[in-house]
Amino acid sequence: MDTIGDFIIRLKNAGAVGHEEVSLPHSKIKEAIAEKLVAAGYLASARVEGKDVKKTLVVSLRYDAGRHAIADVQRVSKPGRRLYAKVEEIYPVKFGKGHLILSTPKGILTDKEAKAEKVGGEQLFKIW
Repeated sequence: MDTIGDFIIRLKNAGAVGHEEVSLPHSKIKEAIAEKLVAAGYLASARVEGKDVKKTLVVSLRYDAGRHAIADVQRVSKPGRRLYAKVEEIYPVKFGKGHLILSTPKGILTDKEAKAEKVGGEQLFKIW
């Protein structure tokens, strides 16, 4: 099962129908991605509820003038085919209006942060 793909599609679909919040099963990588999307301005907030094995990740969606902040997402690296990029191979998404989310040795980073840190990694997904 593709947990990251499920996570981003749930965010996109919830925004398409106008939900304020989305509740998801918790994992550390989903929490790190949610925090990065909050910092990039695609989500309003992300918090963890519950404890031990019953944790959930509750994400508040962000809307700009009634439109969902996430226009679209595209999964790049999939469980059947992992795609990695060196720092020289990281290019802007949608002429700089989108972000590429990478899993690097320094944690989950956007394309601009990875270039600044001079580190490559697995290309998780593109969002704009």
